[in-house]
Amino acid sequence: MTATGADPHAEERLRRWRMVLGAGEADGTGRVLAGRDAAMDGALAALYGEQPAGGPRKGSGDRSAGLGGSAPRVARWLGDIRTYFPAPVVQVMQRDAIARLGLAALLLEPEMLEAVEPDVHLVGTLLSLNKAMPETTKQTARAVVRTVVEQVEKRLAARTRATLTGALDRSARVSRPRHHDIDWDRTIRANLKNYLPEHRTVVPERLIGYGRASRSVKKEVILCIDQSGSMAASVVYASVFGAVLASMRSIATRLVVFDTAVVDLTDQLEDPVDVLFGLQLGGGTDINRALAYCQAKITRPADTVVVLISDLYEGGIRNEMLKRVAAMKSAGVEFVALLALSDEGAPAYDREHATALAALGAPAFACTPDLFPDVMAAALEKRPLPVP
Repeated sequence: MTATGADPHAEERLRRWRMVLGAGEADGTGRVLAGRDAAMDGALAALYGEQPAGGPRKGSGDRSAGLGGSAPRVARWLGDIRTYFPAPVVQVMQRDAIARLGLAALLLEPEMLEAVEPDVHLVGTLLSLNKAMPETTKQTARAVVRTVVEQVEKRLAARTRATLTGALDRSARVSRPRHHDIDWDRTIRANLKNYLPEHRTVVPERLIGYGRASRSVKKEVILCIDQSGSMAASVVYASVFGAVLASMRSIATRLVVFDTAVVDLTDQLEDPVDVLFGLQLGGGTDINRALAYCQAKITRPADTVVVLISDLYEGGIRNEMLKRVAAMKSAGVEFVALLALSDEGAPAYDREHATALAALGAPAFACTPDLFPDVMAAALEKRPLPVP
């Protein structure tokens, strides 16, 4: 590549390639960065640059790697990337810094937490450090977690309530509805046999209508969440959804988390932050024990939805787990198996167990937070789930 001063588009392309490739002869751009570009390049180099065997390279154009173990230096770097990059990019760089440079321990310092860009993955990291967190840091950590929880609630709560309220109303069908309560879609399908070709019309011999909203509990939902380390993002979203569901009078919601032990956090559902700080991320997995607890809490099987959120790596008794799922479904329970509840797609998961659940009529799939209200609406109405 050669710089072409007369062509501003070529100059911009060279600048972008230089930012991507880094410095040195290998980049081939011959471009020297200055000002804001140089500062951005330095921030990227601290995280993604290579560390030569002989130590950091010197010079105005060379990248050198590392943030070292200095909290002030890391705090400055966190401030720099928030200045130079948009929030989604900052969140990715923070995750990479925690994974590549081992910065998790530094998050135990309040000054560090005040410098970070809050996001779901950062919350997962903080929750995994919860037990090691000094008291001086916990208040700041709770503030970070609450910021993320409020962002998630703002994004998802209203749509979730609207979607599920509609599903609950539609699930309460009446056979003699008033005109404005008629469910025309289902009425037409139920009366297709009464189609009169000569008049090109359907005679609605049987009307199907929506039931009127009721203050009584119509459905029971049990969220059963795997709190192993790989499920951190799912736990954050599930806790928020649990609080939203619990706020709806017509749904009785129970929140159960598990590793090798089972903890019922239903009494903390009012505040998702309390739920999250009640978790112990990591450890083993005993899905069978968790489902046994949930099964014992079911009082109205035909009106109950059980949502298992897990990567299905079972450390308990596999056959017993599958028997419990089969027994619940036979009793009329709607069983939903989610491999993840996050924007990241399907994680590594136990394919054998997923196949076995599908054979029982409970397909296991990854679900985004935006799709979750539709999945729950289908489960409440006993419709086929919108599997991606």
